[in-house]
Amino acid sequence: MQRPGKGKTPRRPGPKKASNTERDPVGVYCRIRPLGSEDEECCVEMISSTTIQLHAPDGLKANRNGEYKETQYSFKKVFGINTTQLELFEDVAKPLVEDLIHCKNGLLFTYGVTGSGKTFTMTGSPGEGGLLPRSLDMIFNSIGPFQAKRFVFKPDDKNAMEIQSQVDALLERQKRDSQQAVPKTPSSRQKPDPEFADMISPDEACKSENVDEDGCYSVFVSYIEIYNNYIYDLLEDAPYDPIRPKPPQSKILREDQNHNMYVAGCTEVEVKSTEEAFEVFWKGQKKRRIANTQLNRESSRSHSVFTIKLAQAPLDADGDHILQDKNQVNVSQLCLVDLAGSERTNRTRAEGSRLREAGNINQSLMTLRTCMEVLRENQMCGTNKMVPYRDSKVTHLFKNYFDGEGKVRMIVCVNPNADDYEETVLVMRFAEMTQEVEVARPVDRPICGLAPGRRHRNQAFRDELSRRLEERGGPSNAVDDRVLMTQFIESLPDLPTCELVDPADDQTLPRLIEVLERRHQIRQMMTEQFNKTANTVKSMLQQFDSQLSAKDYFLHDQQSKLNEKDKVILSQKTEIERLEKKSKTLEYKIDILQKTTDMYEQDKRALQQELETREQRLQSELSERKRMEQRMQGVVTDTKLKWEKECERRVNAKQLEMQNKLWVKDEKLKQLKAIVTESSSGGSAPTERPEKPERPSRERDRNIQQKRSPSPLPGNVFKTRSGGQTVQFTDIETLKQECPLAPSRKRRSGSAEGPAEVEDIENRAPVASTNSSHGYQKRRKP
Repeated sequence: MQRPGKGKTPRRPGPKKASNTERDPVGVYCRIRPLGSEDEECCVEMISSTTIQLHAPDGLKANRNGEYKETQYSFKKVFGINTTQLELFEDVAKPLVEDLIHCKNGLLFTYGVTGSGKTFTMTGSPGEGGLLPRSLDMIFNSIGPFQAKRFVFKPDDKNAMEIQSQVDALLERQKRDSQQAVPKTPSSRQKPDPEFADMISPDEACKSENVDEDGCYSVFVSYIEIYNNYIYDLLEDAPYDPIRPKPPQSKILREDQNHNMYVAGCTEVEVKSTEEAFEVFWKGQKKRRIANTQLNRESSRSHSVFTIKLAQAPLDADGDHILQDKNQVNVSQLCLVDLAGSERTNRTRAEGSRLREAGNINQSLMTLRTCMEVLRENQMCGTNKMVPYRDSKVTHLFKNYFDGEGKVRMIVCVNPNADDYEETVLVMRFAEMTQEVEVARPVDRPICGLAPGRRHRNQAFRDELSRRLEERGGPSNAVDDRVLMTQFIESLPDLPTCELVDPADDQTLPRLIEVLERRHQIRQMMTEQFNKTANTVKSMLQQFDSQLSAKDYFLHDQQSKLNEKDKVILSQKTEIERLEKKSKTLEYKIDILQKTTDMYEQDKRALQQELETREQRLQSELSERKRMEQRMQGVVTDTKLKWEKECERRVNAKQLEMQNKLWVKDEKLKQLKAIVTESSSGGSAPTERPEKPERPSRERDRNIQQKRSPSPLPGNVFKTRSGGQTVQFTDIETLKQECPLAPSRKRRSGSAEGPAEVEDIENRAPVASTNSSHGYQKRRKP
């Protein structure tokens, strides 16, 4: 027995290995979805089968002063609103499935704004299957008769395939069946699900005509999602702990021995029919993260990657078993990627976790754009810049495809609603730039060196053997004849040697004659037994014929009743199938409603928690405001008392100041009155200073207070060098009085005509001023 072989994922030559490598541009297609309602404004127009035109909304033109104009974008092909899912599949995905069967890899992903129809294009709905179920259906329609038994191909943990013998595969099947871990094939062990069966009409089934009939095939599927730049396995059966539920564990990316990227520890399920494969897909789809946003009721919050792996190996020279040669095992894969939609948070009004999800989605899509820009610059300008694949899990996982591991195709989904105009313009620019990126064309894998037609020759030999057995009476009679022939050969005695070496030998011939006679007797006995058995069988047949003739009428009657029962059963079966289909549809709707209810409940809990948080915050703010009001009332009271005291002090000071000024004026008036009185009493009489009257106690106190708080002088005060002060008066008042008894002309004070001289009041004013307590000099010029 040969040891199990190990298949390798084919390594395609990269762009740096050969300068003359043929390249193909990335195939970019555009699909326009219908408007949600008739009253919505449309901003996308299909000009031709390869060109669309964008019209800026009127409001946007007015706001931007005509910055946005009508622009046109070209694609490999444009699919309008009336395009069916089958037409889209035949133009975009069918060539990738053909390449998959011929050992070539492929990458197909949908790109667009949230709510543009990406998930519908990839998955579809009952009656309108998308690209994913149609690709699976085409694969199984093509390789259905040539599939290997389960577990003949077995994935390892290093992105490769191991090939087992028929015996080892049978033992593992029995082990898995006992554990009930292997899903049953719907086509052979149970009825297909009506919902899955209605995804694709039998009239729309596709099939590849260029399948190598001398090989054995097996299909493996895996399903992952990239959420917040973490990779999660949607097919992983993790044990559920109701007490301490554990979150799903993220997976890591690794590089195999051929430098291809893969998800380590990802679950790969072997499937044998389209229904089984889609059932596995739906199992993972229920775990995918979706949420309700303002733009889409079931918005994808993660990038999903559904991978179809096709393992194939040639038959041996006899056409019976798989060739146990690890170098002849080929593994090709087709990745169907549903990218999450780009969105603006000001339109979706995302908050909390939704805002974080939107940020990670936009960041990964931005990294994809950056990688495309660097690839285009390297190819067009001859530069050798490093492509930032590792900045995002999406680009890191698919870096091999852009380095020449297979064909790359992208479907740009467009929502013609005018509200999505600005986001649609960014998507169109990215698609236009992506078309300029070229990917190395994958090389063809070498074909096995064995002669073709091995399976056909083996099947022809089996058909001929069956025909001959039927001519001899069928397989059961042939088995009985072989048994009798074996018993006859075993019962015959062995023939002795017939060689005579001595003429006088008288023992050899008698011994030979004796053996021949015994063989003849056995033959006669077998003939008699055969005749006896034949007669017995003939009598039994005659008896059986007589019984059949008696039962023909009864059987005919029962057959008519059975036919009627069959009709009733058929009608009931049709009704049951209809009810099953209706039940599945209702279950599908219930599942959707349950998801929607869960989302609403989750949003309700989040909003309730946010409301409680805001109420607590409001209560704390109210209490803080009350404390602040009390504190401010205390501050206002203290300030009021302080200003009342300050105002009282200033009023008192002002009153004292005014009283001082009034007293000064009174003193001046008294001095002037004394001077005038002295002048009018006589010219020659000696001038006597009037005696200062005693001031009352109030005036004394006022004078003391004035000394403590000196009033401002009518002038400027300057410091002297000796430390004293000097006053420069600004207001001088000169007073003059003429004596009525004196002559009209001036006389000197020293003349004998004393009574007749004019007293100069100007010279007296300073003297009177110096006698005052303040020493003011106040003069007024005439």
